[in-house]
Amino acid sequence: MYTPVDPKQNFPKLEEDILAFWEANDTFKRSIAIREGSDEFVFYDGPPFATGLPHFGHFVPGTIKDIIPRYQTMRGRKVERRFGWDCHGLPVEYEMEKELGISGKREIESYGIAKFNESCRSIVLRYVKEWRKIVTRMGRWVDFDNDYKTMDPDYMESIWWVVKQLWEKGLLYEGFYILPYCPRCSTVLSNHELNLGGYQDVHDPAITVKFRLADEPDTYILAWTTTPWTLPSNLGLALGGEIVYVKVQDGKER
Repeated sequence: MYTPVDPKQNFPKLEEDILAFWEANDTFKRSIAIREGSDEFVFYDGPPFATGLPHFGHFVPGTIKDIIPRYQTMRGRKVERRFGWDCHGLPVEYEMEKELGISGKREIESYGIAKFNESCRSIVLRYVKEWRKIVTRMGRWVDFDNDYKTMDPDYMESIWWVVKQLWEKGLLYEGFYILPYCPRCSTVLSNHELNLGGYQDVHDPAITVKFRLADEPDTYILAWTTTPWTLPSNLGLALGGEIVYVKVQDGKER
């Protein structure tokens, strides 16, 4: 006897059946428990913000992040996969500003920084249930029950401890790095935040002008400018003594 196989398979239904089997048998937790005492493989998973729903940018990396721990688990290693939540940064604050109808540093200070922080804390995990449902439906194994939050004092203290260890080992140095700055938020922006609409490519007028040399016939120096309206008032052209220039032949002109 065998179970008949329908040639027209309902793959979403098959996936749901597998998920139900995993849940009923606690398969994920048991895969960790039976490897107690084995070599550990530590997987650091960058936490997402919980102020918005997951999107395609989470699905692809999430799949890769699931493959690696599964492979290490199949090799007999114990792999705990604690999920985490990024509770800091502008997304949470900006979301709260919209809800409160305020904008910018001064209005936040007028509202009260402590009160504003509490308001942010109240919404920082708004979509946790939705995240858990969607990530589980993807078939990804992660530990939501023992998740960490970057706003927890224990977590922040652990980060300070790590930085202290790096400092004591001489692995940190002081330098300079140019970052984009938001005048409204009075803070620097990450490249990701900048690409959300804070930076736009615009078209500027530009012109390349020929300046003829007085002592060489048919020889010109080319100058490129994005402010062509200033050309009528130009009285001279500056050249760099240590700069290497290229002389190009273009017909009779150089």
